[in-house]
Amino acid sequence: MSSVIKKIVSLSLLIMLLALIGIFSILWIYSNKLPDYKFLKNYKPPVSSKLYSGNGVLVSDFSSEKRIFVPFEAIPNIVINSFLSAEDKNFFYHPGVDAKGIVRAIKNNIKNALKSERLEGASTITQQVAKNFLLSDELSINRKIKEGLLALKIEQTLPKERILELYLNQIYLGEGSYGIASASLRYFDKSISELNYSEAALLAALPKAPRKYNPYKNIKLAKYRRDLVLKNLYENQHIDQNLLNELTNTDIQLS
Repeated sequence: MSSVIKKIVSLSLLIMLLALIGIFSILWIYSNKLPDYKFLKNYKPPVSSKLYSGNGVLVSDFSSEKRIFVPFEAIPNIVINSFLSAEDKNFFYHPGVDAKGIVRAIKNNIKNALKSERLEGASTITQQVAKNFLLSDELSINRKIKEGLLALKIEQTLPKERILELYLNQIYLGEGSYGIASASLRYFDKSISELNYSEAALLAALPKAPRKYNPYKNIKLAKYRRDLVLKNLYENQHIDQNLLNELTNTDIQLS
């Protein structure tokens, strides 16, 4: 009996060793084929170029994307807390890939698959930066592996604040608006420093599906998604129960 157990243990260890060798081989191959990510250290997104007449009237907008760059230091905590609660609550604690988030997504997706509901992703903000700047929107295992590896390397090169700055200035938020500053003006005619949690939560609700949750086209769906972000803000202890109740009972006010 002992010899059988020894054979089983030996076979198990061999399989594990071969699996590890296979995994490391795959990662090594992909690591040598990653696009250059170091330019992100000094990258500045393209901003709007406008032509005004002598009396201040806008004559023409030459921008392909509506964007106003905002440095991290100028982004209020209300906006940061809202986006992290919506997209990546563990952003400041993971190394680029959130293992807990992946396990949670797998569990939830098993339930979603059984109910024929929409599957959820587990991409961190760093992974989204990797995808938006360096990869395509292709849905494949190949892209996800590259995305994860790039996220790990980006985190080793850039501070968290820079990564978040890139994300918040690059992300598409619907209505032709790229970045939080442009979107804030488009939806509320306000600078980001003037936003309250209800408004910031709506902006944070948009990256998941800007067209689907566009408040100009589907106010009920936009409010539903905004309220989920507000609930996350409460669970992450950024707002209290009274403020949560007040904000979820507030209608969306657009410019």
